[in-house]
Amino acid sequence: MQKSLSSRLFRPEVLALSAYKVADATGFIKLDAMENPYQWPEQITAQWLQTLKNCALNRYPDPAASELNALLKRVNQIPDEFSVLLGNGSDEIIQLLLMALPPESHVLAPEPSFVMYKQISVSLGLNYHSVPLQSNDFALDMPAMLEAIKNLQPAIIFLAYPNNPTANLFAVADIKQILDSAPGLVVIDEAYAPFADASFMGELGNYANLLVMRTLSKLGLAGLRLGFIAGHPEIIAQLDKIRLPYNINVLTQASSVFALSQPDLFEPQTQAICQQRSELLVKLNQLDGITAYSSAANFILFRTPTGLADSIFAGLKQQGVLIKNLSPQAGLLSDCLRVTVGKPEENQAFFNGLVQTLTTKQ
Repeated sequence: MQKSLSSRLFRPEVLALSAYKVADATGFIKLDAMENPYQWPEQITAQWLQTLKNCALNRYPDPAASELNALLKRVNQIPDEFSVLLGNGSDEIIQLLLMALPPESHVLAPEPSFVMYKQISVSLGLNYHSVPLQSNDFALDMPAMLEAIKNLQPAIIFLAYPNNPTANLFAVADIKQILDSAPGLVVIDEAYAPFADASFMGELGNYANLLVMRTLSKLGLAGLRLGFIAGHPEIIAQLDKIRLPYNINVLTQASSVFALSQPDLFEPQTQAICQQRSELLVKLNQLDGITAYSSAANFILFRTPTGLADSIFAGLKQQGVLIKNLSPQAGLLSDCLRVTVGKPEENQAFFNGLVQTLTTKQ
């Protein structure tokens, strides 16, 4: 039987991949994607729309996004001596980092962690390796990590801080030991920094191999798709060579500058999410059969009774609540579900639905 055109043309690694799937959330209370649930006040929205009137859509955007770049450095307290590269979300920055590596390079990350580290590595034909986290608390297994670093000599190590999907912060001493041991780059992915009160941005001057990556998606600008990475100018300059020109469109640049210039816009939202996170965590851990893990992000990972994750997930969907079912990933995530912290009424609807579903399943 003759092979299909795609089978003859594309690399085996690509043919073996599955596309990243996003669930249809139409009609659901959407608590599956770690988004900020709060929209802007009408007055702020009106000011933003007025700003967009000045955008020249017939012209290409500033290729360096100079105004936005400078504002990001100031808002995120990035020292002047370090450079920043912007991307179409963190995903593009991860892709740029991995595209820059020589063939046969090794990439290392804990497991479980952000799925795009593996997805993009495999799609580029790189050697991706993962080291399981400790089963009791999702901490780094340092003997195993250091052994992997010694044997593999990875070109890049990704550490999500807090980690996704477990929501915990790895020990600072462990990360510093990895930075000291790594022969290549160590990328600290701080996507959830607004909720964590912890960062390695201040360590940039202490480690030549450290890069710190962030996104505006979790803060409340997911629709703009803006991520950035900070590090030594020499490293950022090499990545900039393979960045596609005009990768940050004019509307994203203008909207991000406007939003980041509103000092009182995001802080109350972030505080509300953190407060709701604490309350929801307590309530979940009061339920028989549920183990909810502490979180430094805007979501909570919780373990269900053995074998019930799929049916609980489906039961919540039937009640109009969409969360994330991680149990099919197996391993440490068997029987685990993940819920984004939403507005109070959304969290209550989720909790009520969970209680009702548990009652029918147990």
